[in-house]
Amino acid sequence: MWLYELIEERHPDLVLAHPLKTKAIASARIKTDKIDATTLAHLLRADLVPAAYIPPRAVRDTREILRYRASLVRLRTQVKNKIAAILSKNGIVTPTKTAFGVKSRQFLATVAVRPCYRLALDGYLRQLAHLTDEITQAAQTIEAQAQADPEAQLLCTMPGIGAYSALLILSEIGNVHRFPDSRHLCSYAGLVPSVHASGGKTRLGRLTKQGSTWLRWILIELSMHAIKGAPQFRQLYQRVARKHGRNAGRTAVARAMLKTIYAMLTHQEAFRPIEQGSTGQRLRAMAG
Repeated sequence: MWLYELIEERHPDLVLAHPLKTKAIASARIKTDKIDATTLAHLLRADLVPAAYIPPRAVRDTREILRYRASLVRLRTQVKNKIAAILSKNGIVTPTKTAFGVKSRQFLATVAVRPCYRLALDGYLRQLAHLTDEITQAAQTIEAQAQADPEAQLLCTMPGIGAYSALLILSEIGNVHRFPDSRHLCSYAGLVPSVHASGGKTRLGRLTKQGSTWLRWILIELSMHAIKGAPQFRQLYQRVARKHGRNAGRTAVARAMLKTIYAMLTHQEAFRPIEQGSTGQRLRAMAG
């Protein structure tokens, strides 16, 4: 990234080749730096380099803030798991339902354990408090940035989407108009099945999972909130889950959410729930 940004300041027309697609075009048995550079030069001369999308620097900076918060949450989860392991070794059960609430932390600070466990427990509790403070500060920055972004406020009208998830979706999509339709956006998120067609027969396989990992992750996470908050997503989930299982149902809802988000951003309209039996049942009309 440092090298790209260094060159970007001097040559705005910089092209970043997509490695997977370039490999499919210019695969060779003998690969050296000289041969690869020559191949890329020939492809660029013929305008055949499959370019990877690079968002503007402001969007990249937003991604860094969002991923920083996500990394803090992962670290806090690891610390919680360490504390849970110590409690399991000593057969200790916290007195409250929430294992890491205020009362539980007070209990953990005074519970009787051997000195070796007390040392680790106190250290993990300090790390937990520090990480929680850092996550709160990052969340405040994200909240302020979302308040100043009209498109983020637009996405927040969909059930389950908050400031963090709205900014994450927008930063991963970038300019929504670079996608000709919602199906291309779903393909970018890796939420479409792989297709194997031969001899007049077509077979659909597992999800491609190529593209934005963060966009696919956040939509899957938000799918349950959307199922509870919007009737069209709940009906879709029940129909798919009944036939293919709950995981397939959540994936179908995530894909439907992304199609709706595409319509919301392109038409600049807020989310509107659709009741069963009303007109405009198709997903492409949910926000249109």
